[in-house]
Amino acid sequence: MQLYNTLSAEERAQLIDEAGKERLTLSFYAYAKIQDPKKFRDELFIAWNALDALGRIYVAHEGINAQMSVPADQFEAFRTTLEAYDFMKGIRLNVAVEQDNHSFLKLTIKVRNKIVADGLNDETFDVTNKGIHLKAKEFNELLEDPNTIVVDFRNHYESEVGHFEGAITPDVENFRESLPIINDQLQDFKEDKNLLMYCTGGIRCEKASAYFKHQGFKNVYQLEGGIIEYTRQIKEENIPSKFIGKNFVFDHRLGERITDDIIAQCHQCGKPCDNHTNCANDACHLLFIQCDECKAAMENCCSTECLETIHLPWEQQVALRKGLQVGNKVFRKGKSEALKFKHSGDLKTQTLAKATKAETKDIRQKLKVKKTLIGKAEHYYSRSKIAQFLIENSTLSVGDKVLISGPTTGDQEITVTQIFVNGNFSDMAAAGDQITFELPFRVRLSDKLYKITGTENA
Repeated sequence: MQLYNTLSAEERAQLIDEAGKERLTLSFYAYAKIQDPKKFRDELFIAWNALDALGRIYVAHEGINAQMSVPADQFEAFRTTLEAYDFMKGIRLNVAVEQDNHSFLKLTIKVRNKIVADGLNDETFDVTNKGIHLKAKEFNELLEDPNTIVVDFRNHYESEVGHFEGAITPDVENFRESLPIINDQLQDFKEDKNLLMYCTGGIRCEKASAYFKHQGFKNVYQLEGGIIEYTRQIKEENIPSKFIGKNFVFDHRLGERITDDIIAQCHQCGKPCDNHTNCANDACHLLFIQCDECKAAMENCCSTECLETIHLPWEQQVALRKGLQVGNKVFRKGKSEALKFKHSGDLKTQTLAKATKAETKDIRQKLKVKKTLIGKAEHYYSRSKIAQFLIENSTLSVGDKVLISGPTTGDQEITVTQIFVNGNFSDMAAAGDQITFELPFRVRLSDKLYKITGTENA
């Protein structure tokens, strides 16, 4: 009986591509009393593994929280596996605005103490005694009420790139930090104000609404299904969006654009930008906002120290970080002192720029690059700094200039000086060939390989 993954992310991605089937990225949650979370976890793994459902799922005595990728043709079968449990009958599945077949590449189901860590040790707190759920139109109407206070129960790096107009956006890194902060700020408004709250998919503000009712707040409301469901409803019903900017998501996309407004800045140069990236230094992996120009200049790094580190021999990099905590256990997300332009928790409602199709076209014209998509990334061997690609059409020769592009990698141009084709040195690769060559930067599974064919006037 298989209760764990047997394929690597790269192997899974290859199988997904070969299958050629559309997948849906979705999320859901449910608060319930689960007597045996371990048994529940194993049952889910067996059922979902059979459907090729992938994702990151947490289960606990208090319920389930899931972000997943499911084959579109197995969607109803997947729903049936949920409704086998009474507490998930009729459960709402939040389907992502933007789809990506590689959003999740493993099925990971973990048993936790709580599905949302809240820092509370109060046995009288009833998480199921929640606030009133509002649909998009109702939410917009209550936003217009001057007697309403709206609170964003996401983390600072989420609200920095997008939020509802006029929302309180706490400068916090996790949900449990926000509860006492907001409670202290709103003590004088328990009786006479509408407390309106939201988060990405609803799970955090579901618990928050119950908490604030427990604290004595009288008029507590929450956005049903969070920003994800709000976006679906405003599109289907042609409702004006009160959410501005981008909705941060916790898969490799790191965001879904809701409106064309850009309300954040590149943390390195201050230009309007709302694209998150993870520092390329394996000893850092700091999450921060970085524009394409800084991404190219800094090679996906957050600081000159990290930039210097990624060019050291791999063995030296390993030695330098030996015994150290890595990534966000060391640095606060987007809060490193190396970053000059940080406004988390002090957000303004004005738009810094518009992410329009016309602007995207202008940026490409300024680059004066004509390119042809010829393949996709399959793997990156960190120790040897070797990238692996599959050529899907056209040819690639030694001496060609290529552009490697992806949401985290950015746009990186190089000249190919040596190619291994299907494991052997060659001067040229053709469609269907698997190639490898040395790269000074990491590539991801979502990266595309373009051959630069010339230039064009701006």
